[in-house]
Amino acid sequence: MRPLRSRPAGEAWLGAGLLAAVTLAAALGDPTHPGRFPTCPFHALTGLDCPGCGTLRALYELAHGHVVSALDHNAFLVVFLPLGALAWLRAVTGSRSPSRVHPGWAWLALVVAWGVIRNLPLFGGALAA
Repeated sequence: MRPLRSRPAGEAWLGAGLLAAVTLAAALGDPTHPGRFPTCPFHALTGLDCPGCGTLRALYELAHGHVVSALDHNAFLVVFLPLGALAWLRAVTGSRSPSRVHPGWAWLALVVAWGVIRNLPLFGGALAA
């Protein structure tokens, strides 16, 4: 029987591999040029920016060392990427969260809040991709 913490560690490594693959594809494919990647279906249907809109462009900019440009495309990704890295380290090392709230729910709440906030007219498109 496998140890209990091998599953979260395996999922963390899988997630890191997927992020590395997407970052590599974005860095080599230049998503700033239209037609290289599919458009966001949510944005195409509603005209609103989903929480992930601008992520590929932000990853492209980060891969090329342009942090300010990446912030312009998806500030949520840039700000929370270090926190995601810490969460990844906790999963890989088997550290347990002292919180009663499952970290996945906290991340989901933050992503939903970002999706709503970036579409509010108050910000006038400043947070749009």
